Amino acid sequence: MPYRAPVNEFRFMLHHVVAYDQVAATDRFAEAGFDTALAVVEEAAKLNDAVLAPLNRVGDSEGAVLDGGAVRTATGFKAGYKAIAEGGWVGIAGDPAFGGMGLPFTLNVVFNDMISGAVLALGLNPLLTQGQIEALEAHASDEIKALYLPKLMRGAWSGTMNLTEPQAGSDVGALSTRAAPRGDGTYAITGQKIFISWGDHDFGGNICHLVLARLPDAPPGTRGISLFMVPKLLPDAAGEPGEANALKVVSLEHKLGLHASPTCVMAYDRAVGWLVGEAHNGMAAMFTMMNNARLQVGVQGVGVAEAAFQHALAFALERKQGRTPVPGAGAIIDHADVRRMLTEMKAEIFAARAIALSCAVALDMAKATGEADWAARAALLTPVAKSFGTDVAQKVAHLGIQVHGGMGVIEETGAAQFARDARVLTIYEGTNGIQAMDLVGRKMMDRGEAAFHLFDEGEKLAEIARATVPDLAEKVWSAAEGLRECVEWLVQQEMQERFAGAVAFQSAAARVLGAFYHLKAAHAEGGAGPRTALARFYIERLLPEHEAFIVQARSGAAGLYALSHDDLAQ
Repeated sequence: MPYRAPVNEFRFMLHHVVAYDQVAATDRFAEAGFDTALAVVEEAAKLNDAVLAPLNRVGDSEGAVLDGGAVRTATGFKAGYKAIAEGGWVGIAGDPAFGGMGLPFTLNVVFNDMISGAVLALGLNPLLTQGQIEALEAHASDEIKALYLPKLMRGAWSGTMNLTEPQAGSDVGALSTRAAPRGDGTYAITGQKIFISWGDHDFGGNICHLVLARLPDAPPGTRGISLFMVPKLLPDAAGEPGEANALKVVSLEHKLGLHASPTCVMAYDRAVGWLVGEAHNGMAAMFTMMNNARLQVGVQGVGVAEAAFQHALAFALERKQGRTPVPGAGAIIDHADVRRMLTEMKAEIFAARAIALSCAVALDMAKATGEADWAARAALLTPVAKSFGTDVAQKVAHLGIQVHGGMGVIEETGAAQFARDARVLTIYEGTNGIQAMDLVGRKMMDRGEAAFHLFDEGEKLAEIARATVPDLAEKVWSAAEGLRECVEWLVQQEMQERFAGAVAFQSAAARVLGAFYHLKAAHAEGGAGPRTALARFYIERLLPEHEAFIVQARSGAAGLYALSHDDLAQ
């Protein structure tokens, strides 16, 4: 079954679940009302359904190839990227002063959800460029903005970020790439970077690398890192791609999935670079890009999960095995366990999508109003959206294989590709464990205030929903109170105690937040209908898991170190 963008789901969520109307009510986004938003959603769906989705299988089978030092992409990818760029989708949320559309970031997230379901490997390219745009808007000099942003916005040039080195993965402070002043305001960048997604391609234009490196007087650790713009082709006097810079693709990584997305080992040999932001403050600029990417990677997980679900549903509607226990088409969808898996997939996708869109709405409201509470909410939701969205991708993709049975592990059916492609998402942009540590660490430096505000809203919603779905409302209200008590306990603990239960707490938070949005959907439906039935499944069958997660979250660190290294090896 080909992917179809879930337009009706986005319409319902924006209108009834994630309060998009608040964004449209601001002066900044007054021209992006619901009708405009829906038109954008529908146009994005046309592109993804008709043009991009057919590229997914050919991209997986052909992959990207390094040929003579340059990357050659899979059949159709160049045309697919051209359609994305010409449609204005790269600069959808960018500053109109540089050629962006200036639309809410929420609509950017909707587009990323769709393209990730259609062809995740290609969708990574504009996502990275969008993150670079945001970093340059916030930190670059006026000269760099004027040269790079218009071209990035319209997709004529593309962007990457270069953090990781063989000895410096999550520990970015261990990187050793050097930047030496050249005496003319530029710098000579020397070093090697690995895992650089879309580090090279054959789409034309220029490829703009944001590279983390150390100046000669840099202090050790992350405080000594600076950020540089290092283009593949040096801009000439007219700002057009000129002579080649001193950088190259050494090799492409051989990966489990995402074969059509070239993941490059990059070598810089005194390549010319320009400082972005302040010297030794590169992590601040890079984190602007990474925070954008963290939410967007969570959204990628949602998109892949949607595609895997659609694929499994189509198979279940056609595959006939055994005698079905209820009247129907006689297909496996009428078996109880298959119905359980499909309903669980759909319920998890709804919860993860709602969390991500709510985070995007908070980001838009923070930008439009400047209010600190919105910024705090977005910061709190970002690690949850990233981790839960990508965890859901793993779960749904593997359930999709299970629905297919033995056919699921046969590559020709296409079910396995979703699991292979989605696997790296829990590692991208900070592993989900790091996201959890961030959630219980930096995001709890307010002593839980932002979290408590969310719980207050959830409990207020539960009070209102007692009029339509009283039994579900009571369960959600009780879950919010349990999570509140866990946060009150967490903020009293030392960091090691928090970190020991961080992943469990993050899972509990996602479960409860998902219940908030399911309950909101059921109430908006009046307590009767398919979304109410889905909410009932989630709240009655999945929400209770949060209690076990809370127990784990409060178990402390001692038990993790009870086994010695030798004990573990036995």
